[in-house]
Amino acid sequence: MALSHARRDRDWPAGPAQQPRPRVLESDDDPVIEPWNAVDIRAVGRQVVELIAEQLTGLRERPVYRPVPPDEASVLASGSLGDEPADPSDLLDMFRERIAPYPLGNNDGRFWAWVCSPANVMAVFGEALAAAMNPHCDVGNHAAVHLERQVLGWFRDLVGFPIDSGGIIVSGGTMANLTGLAAARHARAGFNDRELGLAGGPPLRVYVSDQGHSCIRKAIELMGIGSANLRVVPTDEAFRLSVPALEAMVAEDRRAGHRPIAVVASAGSTNTGSIDPLDDIARLCRREDLWFHVDGAYGAPAIMTDRYRDALAGLALADSVAIDPHKWLQIPVEAGVALVRDQAVLRDTFSLVPAYLRADGGSDGVEGPVSFSEFGLQQTRGFRALKIWFGLQELGRARIVRLIDQNCRLAERLHAQVVSAADMEPLAPPSLSVVCFRVVPPGLRGDEAALETLNRAVVERIQLGGQFFVAKTVVRDRTAIRICIVNGGARPSDVAALLRLVRAEAALVQRLRGAPRAPRGFANGRDDVAAQ
Repeated sequence: MALSHARRDRDWPAGPAQQPRPRVLESDDDPVIEPWNAVDIRAVGRQVVELIAEQLTGLRERPVYRPVPPDEASVLASGSLGDEPADPSDLLDMFRERIAPYPLGNNDGRFWAWVCSPANVMAVFGEALAAAMNPHCDVGNHAAVHLERQVLGWFRDLVGFPIDSGGIIVSGGTMANLTGLAAARHARAGFNDRELGLAGGPPLRVYVSDQGHSCIRKAIELMGIGSANLRVVPTDEAFRLSVPALEAMVAEDRRAGHRPIAVVASAGSTNTGSIDPLDDIARLCRREDLWFHVDGAYGAPAIMTDRYRDALAGLALADSVAIDPHKWLQIPVEAGVALVRDQAVLRDTFSLVPAYLRADGGSDGVEGPVSFSEFGLQQTRGFRALKIWFGLQELGRARIVRLIDQNCRLAERLHAQVVSAADMEPLAPPSLSVVCFRVVPPGLRGDEAALETLNRAVVERIQLGGQFFVAKTVVRDRTAIRICIVNGGARPSDVAALLRLVRAEAALVQRLRGAPRAPRGFANGRDDVAAQ
């Protein structure tokens, strides 16, 4: 298949409203902002593509991460808008010299910290094309609103929702979870929450495990329910929500006069990768008439693999699900999906359309399908669907499955090597592509204060050293080195390389007794600390 072709003039279709307009030739008829011509767009565009190529290639020869020097950070954070137009070449030079050298690092295959994937190249191009079209993805009969429905259909089928379910593309998991929980409040409050607010009935209760994402609490606070009414359910030894504890808490709250309305389950918690017992929670929610919401922002796509198909089958039983294409699916941020089984509930939760934006729901004419603003909080919405559509199609389903499966295998390999090591210990069972462990030198075993200090220092040195980027977290009150692999560029050999690096940095920290020192490998980003 050819990847380039000669440009041809195109005969655009003409309609009654597209007849040529007479050119008014008065000298004062020029536009305030003169449009760019095609030659200039192509010239600058070539430079932009070169910068994109530099960002996305040669990553193994550069540090995974390096912090912005204070003087450079000051330049980036200050300055005023000039009166005169800036030259495009000057803007690109600024990007090349002062912005491009300091990325977060998640395009690199050794970025194993937060749930941040690399950018799929076709998705990057899709985002550029979406910006060039610049549609208002709310109402109207234009391509963007139809393509969004196709993409939503992919995710509906992924989790097993019915064809008539509702959904909307949002910025990410935070907004997707907020959308699902807003629908839960409207559906289960027992009073008109939109008109009366929370004064219309008894205190509402929502339940989430101690591994739930912080955005759940934010959503509960923002909706006026209040964090005091967010019940935190304990988890078992595998960090999964305890259904017996949940059942007892619901009964206790009913006796106290509260109104339980929803349970939030995790399909891949951020901290430990744990998957709650979705089937059991779904049964309890049906019995108790509770809304069942699943935060699958990170882990839901793993349902495509044989490894996790059974554990995630309960997604199909949920009332709402949050998924982030910009996590495991390699789509550039921002890209989130909120799905709600009952489309009518989602529309009833958000629909408030001014007369000038009402659609007739038709497939012809100007007004087009029902406005997306009736299914979510935003009115003006960008064309996020195009980058998802480009990126996932370029990957293909089979390659996405291989990506997720390989990332999980690498995590399992790392966990197994930690288990067999005399100087390390796991702090959580392996789940999905998350591993939490700590280094435990024989001389420090049993000295929790020293181990806390050591592991925090090891993480910081690795982050600044440029060879890998890992995260620090807390698991059952102990500091852990946390890795999360959601990157198609990760290699099997990286597992042993990371463990060698952890040991080398731990030994160095012990020798230095915590004395401040620039991490080795920082200058060139790839020197093997273990060999020095």
